[in-house]
Amino acid sequence: MRICLAGIAAMGVTAAASAEPGPLVEPAELKTVLDEQDPIVLDIRGEAYAKGHIDGAVSAPYALFRGPAENPGQLVPEDRLETVYEELGLAMDRPVVIVSEGDTNSDFGAAARVYWTLKSSGFGKLSILNGGTAAWVAAGLPLSKTPVQPQPTELDITWDNRWTAGTDEVASIVKGEREAVLVDARPAGFYEGKQAHDAAERPGTLPGARNLAHSSFFRPDATAISPVDDVAALKSSLGIGEGEEVVSFCNTGHWAATDWFALSELGGIENVKLYPGSMVEYSASGHEMANVPGLVENLLNQFRRSN
Repeated sequence: MRICLAGIAAMGVTAAASAEPGPLVEPAELKTVLDEQDPIVLDIRGEAYAKGHIDGAVSAPYALFRGPAENPGQLVPEDRLETVYEELGLAMDRPVVIVSEGDTNSDFGAAARVYWTLKSSGFGKLSILNGGTAAWVAAGLPLSKTPVQPQPTELDITWDNRWTAGTDEVASIVKGEREAVLVDARPAGFYEGKQAHDAAERPGTLPGARNLAHSSFFRPDATAISPVDDVAALKSSLGIGEGEEVVSFCNTGHWAATDWFALSELGGIENVKLYPGSMVEYSASGHEMANVPGLVENLLNQFRRSN
């Protein structure tokens, strides 16, 4: 299913006339913001930063916001995040613009995951450059090769759990002990148990989950996300009742961050949470799963992943 998305100005998502950018900022708008305001631009591309970046941007590789190889979606400890933010020169009263490569729609998940992490850490003025560096260059805007050394700051952050779902919480939803809509942001092959992440113990999905692939929020062959126009239709397609809790998940909380961003920040749907560890963490927990292949197929999947 592809969601028809439009009407960005009506929602005020990237209204160029606004004093501060919204959750999404287009290249031309960011150029104006850079000229008139003092945002911190976080370039999360890693090594690509040295090849050319938006002038004044600080290098903040995506890996700083991710867990270990065996559980990439795992939350970074609060004290470590605080140190990272301080070394990047972040301040609560300055806007932050997150810039990814923008070469694929999957890449957007990195920016959305960083956005979610910063928001959960207490930062309120956050934006993502829609289409990333690729869109910036396509708009004819220049890059710089001059590295930026940020001025360290001092912060005291506290993680806000309002947008986070843990494994125990998800398991209680699966057991029917609490109500929530579970949204699987992965491509259909993962949802159907035909594919699995290399770090996952088992293929499959959460029982009762709806499939809304992260790519649904992008026009065909586009790497810039589209704004959510018909929120009511989106909620209806997922069976989201008024005020009902929603949990977005995928393999490692990457694609799920795109669904979370679209539902929460673009669609304005309240009470949307991200399950950061997602199926890699859940599949190792021993809890019930759905769409799990039969024994023979499961063994074949394990063999394919190990070779």
